[in-house]
Amino acid sequence: MTYSSGWALVTGASSGLGRGFATRLAADGMSLVLVARGTVILHDLAAELRETYGVEVEVVGADLADPTARDEVVKVIETRDIDLLVNNAGFATSGDFVDENPARITELVTLNCVALTVLARAAATRMVARGRGGIVNVASTAAFQPIPTMATYAASKAFVLRLSLAMWDELRPTGVTVLALCPGATETDFWRVAGNPDGFRRRRTVSQVVTTCFDALAKGSPVAIDGAFNALLARMAPFVPSRLAMLVARYIARRP
Repeated sequence: MTYSSGWALVTGASSGLGRGFATRLAADGMSLVLVARGTVILHDLAAELRETYGVEVEVVGADLADPTARDEVVKVIETRDIDLLVNNAGFATSGDFVDENPARITELVTLNCVALTVLARAAATRMVARGRGGIVNVASTAAFQPIPTMATYAASKAFVLRLSLAMWDELRPTGVTVLALCPGATETDFWRVAGNPDGFRRRRTVSQVVTTCFDALAKGSPVAIDGAFNALLARMAPFVPSRLAMLVARYIARRP
């Protein structure tokens, strides 16, 4: 399935992959609903996309970890025919699990898992009724194995991957496509926000990840792993003893 008209809703749209998705979709001719906490940046991006590509762009300022704000985004999905949902909002933390701030862990699980699930459910219901649509849930190569020092993040992305696969199978007959996008390390603010700015310098670009996503959407694939090296590691993970997999994962997470 391809997307060159209608409306797309992108969460976490103010920077990184979210901004990359928004730019690609606008260039392809889609109107946009951009969702993020930072409305100043969103309004600047919206103005740029309107001027450059001549598309309609709406801005919704919302912290999706907050139930009230999340409900407002659900209302947008329920009142506007969204053809593509890009569930991109999320973040990671870095450090030993027992040293993590409990409030930060709760926020991470709420944003990465709960908010993504709630928005996907709202969008899927509308899309099934229309017999068309697509949902991209941004997971990660972290979903394929436990990662010491990023335990909660990896677990949250495993949830996203499994949820997306089940959704893909359930919704296939309805005309709705679901994709679990699994990028590895990418040139965004991800590592800085996670508290490990020097983590894993072998990074892909936003453009590469976005291209991987839309190539997979066009094919109706359930999972897309960005980059040959990342795909190799992810596909090998189930066949590697857990203790060895965790040693490798710890090394990669901290590697400069």
